[in-house]
Amino acid sequence: MADGAKRLPVKKATQPLVIPRSAAEEQRLKLERLMRNPEKQVLILEKPKDWAPRPPPEFVRDVMGSSAGAGSGEFHVYRHLRRREYMREEFMEKQAGQQRLEDEFQTKLDRNRRVAEVKTEKRRKKRQKLKEKKMLAKKAKKELTKTEEGSAENSSSEEEVENPSEKVDDCEESSFVMGGR
Repeated sequence: MADGAKRLPVKKATQPLVIPRSAAEEQRLKLERLMRNPEKQVLILEKPKDWAPRPPPEFVRDVMGSSAGAGSGEFHVYRHLRRREYMREEFMEKQAGQQRLEDEFQTKLDRNRRVAEVKTEKRRKKRQKLKEKKMLAKKAKKELTKTEEGSAENSSSEEEVENPSEKVDDCEESSFVMGGR
């Protein structure tokens, strides 16, 4: 190039203007823009604090009476004070309603928890009784086999070797009855 020729600046490839047609597309575009430069810090805003009205003044200096002589601007001051007081009362009623709902929810949770504990305790007792019943049946079965073995030894001493195919397998016994009454 010659010294007298001007250099034209090289333009970056501009991205076409995309108008999002839905909230999902808008979110996708925002994510794409964020992911173009992953090292860049992203500001994540915290949840704003709940609005709370100013407390009423402890001492009112300019008391407006019903006497004559109030200026034309006093009505607007009165209207503003009244609006602020109504907002404060509405806020307190809303807080009371939320507190009432929270209390109802907690009582319902406690009641459900107590009902669940009662059911669990009943089922626990039932399982314990069933377990004790099985243990007693097992002991009785052992004693019965011991007495049968003792009587069998007295009557015939020829069958001292047990056949493994004659053993009763515990896993084949069903632990529950299907379709029975």
